[in-house]
Amino acid sequence: MDLSALLVPALLSVTAVVGLGKGVNVFDTLTQGAQEGLTILLRILPNLVGLLTAVYMFQASGAMDFLGKLLSPALEAVGIPPETAGLLFIRPVSGSGALAIGSDLMARFGPDSYVGRVAAVMLGSTETTFYTVAVYFGSAGIRRTRHAIPAALVADLTGFVAAAFAVRLFFY
Repeated sequence: MDLSALLVPALLSVTAVVGLGKGVNVFDTLTQGAQEGLTILLRILPNLVGLLTAVYMFQASGAMDFLGKLLSPALEAVGIPPETAGLLFIRPVSGSGALAIGSDLMARFGPDSYVGRVAAVMLGSTETTFYTVAVYFGSAGIRRTRHAIPAALVADLTGFVAAAFAVRLFFY
């Protein structure tokens, strides 16, 4: 028997036993937590739907390909392969969309190619900025992001450039 298959049931059982030992009504606490989770979900769901709709519209319209071709000279100047431009646009918005683009790049160019390695490092060194802001700021009820988004986007851009530099430095 696999020990990891027992980990979650054991953790839940220990939590329930400790809660009962402290006199906590475990079931009521569980249902109250689930209710609060659903309330938060209802508060952030419109932000997520709008965000994902915008991502798919951006991809389907061809704007992503157009911007990638337009920015390819600038991307090459800083060492970013132009083939990863889609990743550059989608990663700050959608993690699953970025994984799909990264998988496609690795299928086309190979995971050990320069493009594949840069894509892999980009996926690991950047954040889904707008998704994170939508979820965490939305759940906290924050409407004005002020400097958070520009600072996060600068950090993402730094991660993209650093990814290309690191792959070139260590692998080529």
